[in-house]
Amino acid sequence: MPLKTDQETAATITAVRPYGYEAETNGTPAFIDQAKHPSWWSPDVAAPQVGDRLHTVVLDGSRTPPRLSALR
Repeated sequence: MPLKTDQETAATITAVRPYGYEAETNGTPAFIDQAKHPSWWSPDVAAPQVGDRLHTVVLDGSRTPPRLSALR
């Protein structure tokens, strides 16, 4: 099922990159830019690691892969 912009979903981190995080949600590969995770702006929040499950919102479901933002 395609991801829709503004849809909230759970995502699992599958890879950590210097510029963000590859993730999977509902069987769909997705991407979270590092600036879209709370660890980028808060030193009290740890950066996600492979296997972490995050609550996210779809910023742009039309891109390949869809772009997500992690919610607090």
